[in-house]
Order: sequence, then C-alpha cells, then structure tokens
Amino acid sequence: MSLTYKMKVAGLERDLPICKVNDSLYIGAFVIFGDVELTEACARELLKRAPEHDVMITAESKGIPLVYEMARQAGENRYLIARKAAKLYMKNVFTTKVNSITTAKEQTLCIDGEDAAFMKGRRVLIVDDVISTGESLKALEKLVEEAGGNIVGRMAILAEGEAQQRDDLIYLEKLPVFNAQGEVIG
Repeated sequence: MSLTYKMKVAGLERDLPICKVNDSLYIGAFVIFGDVELTEACARELLKRAPEHDVMITAESKGIPLVYEMARQAGENRYLIARKAAKLYMKNVFTTKVNSITTAKEQTLCIDGEDAAFMKGRRVLIVDDVISTGESLKALEKLVEEAGGNIVGRMAILAEGEAQQRDDLIYLEKLPVFNAQGEVIG
C-alpha cells in the first residue's frame, strides 16, 4: 500500500506520494510536470507576492515549467535556467556544486556566460518548486552572485521541513516531512 499526503495549494488539491529519503525521513513528492492547471495556479499566486525584479532564474528541472509560466503571466520575455550540465552551445560557463535532498549524488549547476552577463547588475528573483534543505537555493545564489546579479527574492511553491523556518523565503504552503508510517514529523 502506498502512502499519500493530501495537500491544498493555490486553491487546488493534490495527493502527494510519500517517498523514502532514508530510514527515518520520508517526503511528499510534489511534481508539477504535466500538471498545467497546478503550474498556472501556482505561478499566478507566486506572482502576487513576487518582489520587483528584472529576471527570474531556476534550477533544472522541476522549476522550469513554473518559471516559464511565471514569466509568461508577467509578460516577461526571458527567464534563466541553471543547467545540470554544460551544453555544447554554452560558452564561458559559470558552475557550482550542489547536494539536493531529492538526488542521490552531488550535482553540478551551470549557467551560460551570456546569461551571466545578462544578470549583471540586474534584480534577480530565484524561483523553485520546493525548497527543503536549501542546497539548490545556495547553489543558485552563488551563481547569481558570481555573475554580478542582485538577488531580490527567493520563491517556491512549497517550503519543506526546516525551510519553513526561514524568513528570507516567499512560499505558498508548508510541506511537512514524514516517518515511515506516513505520520507528520516536522
């Protein structure tokens, strides 16, 4: 039998599968991929709370549909993505390492030199789907700072676990963490 957690976010209810991180920690898997209704609603609600900015950035991959929809709804013609690996078209790449709670091994995040130049001196809004340990957020912050961008906000649909205590995050809802029986532990 699989465990789920019923959650309401941006006026919509979803059942999140509860997934094992380790023997004592389980998380609710929040995935907006393929859920257009949820992506549009979350983007709309986040934009109501977004500080003034010049450009938004997210990390590959689950933040991509969200930042796209936020840019579309806001009438912004450009957003930036920190990729998990440098691509052939990328020049003068900026890179940093990250250990995310949802990924088993260390990853690299990188941005193209042209995107870095675009960020320089601009107000940058960091966007993600879920912030938990904050490791992906730290990596994005490092890339933005190295590029000379000015971070004006950090946004996510959900704050999970300890991220709920941070006063520098703007988010829509809290996502608890669970034990092996699916009981909320934090």
